[in-house]
Amino acid sequence: MSPNGMPDRLAVSEGCGRTGADGFSLLEVLVVLVLTIILSTLAVSFAHARLDQSRTAGAAWYVAGRLGLARLEAVRRSAYVALQFVERDGRYRFATYVDGNRNGVRTRDIALNVDRRLGPEEELDHQFPQVAFGICEGVSAIEPGDTLEGGDPIRIGQSTLLSFSPDGSATSGTIYIRGRQLSQYAVRVLGTTGRTRILRFDFQNQRWSAP
Repeated sequence: MSPNGMPDRLAVSEGCGRTGADGFSLLEVLVVLVLTIILSTLAVSFAHARLDQSRTAGAAWYVAGRLGLARLEAVRRSAYVALQFVERDGRYRFATYVDGNRNGVRTRDIALNVDRRLGPEEELDHQFPQVAFGICEGVSAIEPGDTLEGGDPIRIGQSTLLSFSPDGSATSGTIYIRGRQLSQYAVRVLGTTGRTRILRFDFQNQRWSAP
């Protein structure tokens, strides 16, 4: 208590401008703020990476499901059924077609409306934002000795059609699907059985494996 009856001011403690026993210096506050910003940035980045991975995986399973449905439709109808993948303006669209004249699904017959389309034409990123048919930089081929030269994500020979026959067999091929970040999946179709298999590329170990 001061002589005039007023309480004494709190003494200023030594070091870095600390005010009061429970106060914090400006330097300490800045350190806490910087750490908070760094941790928040890391958390957001991790969340975005997980979301990208999840969307890309979902897209791969969706395409595999569409291929499986095409195979079932071919067996049910006792007719060839195919998915056609077409690139326009750098974007891939795909749709399912059924053979209309017993000679298999052909590009010319699709143009003439002989082979009818089953359902609407689709784009992958309409259902899976920022996911597309594509190959990330640094991804190696699934089979040793193969090459991904050219970057074409639809690997079904020279055709745009992946066909399924009435006995369930199919065109062999691989469809590559990528996310916005380092998320890479592939859907493989085995010709003899017509079955599909999903693979994920591990960028750290540089190899493909089942997800």
